Amino acid sequence: MGVEEVKKVFVIGLDSAPPELLFGKLLDDLPNIKWLVERSIYGPMQSTIPAITIPAWMVMATGKTPGELGLYGFRHRKAGAYNDIWIAHSLMVKEKAVWHYIAEKGKKSILVGVPPSYPPRKINGYLVSCFITPDASVDYTYPKELKNEIEKLVGEYIFDVVFRKENRDEVKEQLWEMTRKRFEVIRYLIQEKEWDYFQFVEIGLDRVHHAFWKYFDENHHLYPGDDNPYKNVIPNYYKLLDEEIGKTLKLLDLDETAIMIVSDHGIKAMKGAFAINQWLIEEGLLKIKNPEILKEGRQVRFNELDVDWSRTIAWAWGGYYSRVFLNVKGREPQGVVKPEEYEKVRDEVAELIKTIRGPNGEKWDTKVFYPEEIYPVARGNKPDMMVYLDDLNWRAAGTLGYETPYLLENDLGPDDAVHAEYGVFSLYLPGMEEGKRTQLTIYDFAPTVLKLFGMEKPLRGRSVI
Repeated sequence: MGVEEVKKVFVIGLDSAPPELLFGKLLDDLPNIKWLVERSIYGPMQSTIPAITIPAWMVMATGKTPGELGLYGFRHRKAGAYNDIWIAHSLMVKEKAVWHYIAEKGKKSILVGVPPSYPPRKINGYLVSCFITPDASVDYTYPKELKNEIEKLVGEYIFDVVFRKENRDEVKEQLWEMTRKRFEVIRYLIQEKEWDYFQFVEIGLDRVHHAFWKYFDENHHLYPGDDNPYKNVIPNYYKLLDEEIGKTLKLLDLDETAIMIVSDHGIKAMKGAFAINQWLIEEGLLKIKNPEILKEGRQVRFNELDVDWSRTIAWAWGGYYSRVFLNVKGREPQGVVKPEEYEKVRDEVAELIKTIRGPNGEKWDTKVFYPEEIYPVARGNKPDMMVYLDDLNWRAAGTLGYETPYLLENDLGPDDAVHAEYGVFSLYLPGMEEGKRTQLTIYDFAPTVLKLFGMEKPLRGRSVI
């Protein structure tokens, strides 16, 4: 057993897989995954801050922090603008990923669905882009011709499903179709193309968690009872994944292939959503000229507010974590916070945010991060603060206009779960007969992969082998 036998590396990416389910509650029902885990170095893998799909997958692949990548989430605020945003995409990633390093040794890679990989970029191998791809009408592969091969195989390829909608039967049906197609493509590529490194990411697991968590988790505040029709959707989806992984493993030579299972973050029940801009207005930090709009009894979007920027100190974005921005003089068009007072004002706002209590007065474990304090550098359009409301148990609602800032459900449509700090890691090496528990961080992934290819680079993490 050992690294010396490894000729290929195969990475199974399961977006948002939590250790509590994959290594715990559901493992006995997943024979193929169980077989691997019991022969792996495995354990919880601490995600990045923020624990968000983009940038987490790219942090994993590059060994660089979100600050070094300049990626703090899916949306980013354009510098000097209040409402203009840009969406993260593959061309924004300037750092080398593991597949770039191993290409220097002539090694070929196949990537399927690794975020963010749209638009598709050239690699030494083959690439199918990820869930941010608009639809199958665009070019989504490298090389371009690969798209034709995929469509001959499975028809229209599916990148993602709309999961925040009431028709859960439709969500379920589309999830199963998407995942089956993805694995069919994966098995085709394994057999038909040359590769040394293969990584895919299945986004469906994240979607099934968000769409069906309240039907599955008996402790969820909206749990409808044991006889609900969707009680087993999440366990059944894990079984689907296990079945597809089992079929896939049969195509791999386990005497020369290292197999990893990883997730970008974990998942947990969402206790509710907190209308953070409504709270900022109540606290006098966000001033608006049309307060009557909040009395109309409807959900109000931020861009419907007539913000009095000349008197506004801070505003925020919703999301699994909240981004809070200060209105800084000389940086924002109508900034009011003097640059020399920036640190003091930011500390004051952060302290105030940490005092937010739950709807029943309960104490929250809210965390506030300053980008430049947690990353060696913080490039690009960073927020002034990144906020985990009650340690991610509460989502931040970007909308407002409610009787209370505490919402029982997500403001953007059905969504019962939020991200958790720990994802999963397991590494099977040829010949391993026993499992070995470990604990690591997302930064350890890239050094470990490179070690399997006999390489070392000055990255943030460490190899676990």
